[in-house]
Amino acid sequence: MVLHLIKLSVGPASIDDLEAHQAWQRAEAVRAGRDPAPFHTTRMLPKRHAEIVGRGSIYWVIKGTLSCRQAVTAIEPFTASDGVGRCRIVLDARLVPVAPRSYRPFQGWRYLQAKDAPHDLDRSAAGDLAEMPETLRRELVSLGLL
Repeated sequence: MVLHLIKLSVGPASIDDLEAHQAWQRAEAVRAGRDPAPFHTTRMLPKRHAEIVGRGSIYWVIKGTLSCRQAVTAIEPFTASDGVGRCRIVLDARLVPVAPRSYRPFQGWRYLQAKDAPHDLDRSAAGDLAEMPETLRRELVSLGLL
């Protein structure tokens, strides 16, 4: 069974901002001689990580709208320098816009069943919605029109 995660993207105001932030992190990792794969660090290891890795994605909520996803390639538990256990969720570099959906703030992450996941926005499946600017999609979602 495929399972996904939903996570708030704190800081970036758009998919482009998230992409730019991750590009900066990759460049810093390359300069430091580390693996440049994008990742997100969280405190807790998802108990159902075996259902996510290699098949699932992390769906990013940006400014109150479920906006895009990234495939999860690995989940690596580790102990930080402060002695606290943490988890690194390693992601594919490609951000895929999805059909926008309004989402209320929450802490941590949430599971998302594959059957409940929004579809990817691509030109063949979504038509004009895929070509619409992200800010307009977000505004239409906030008005309840999408």
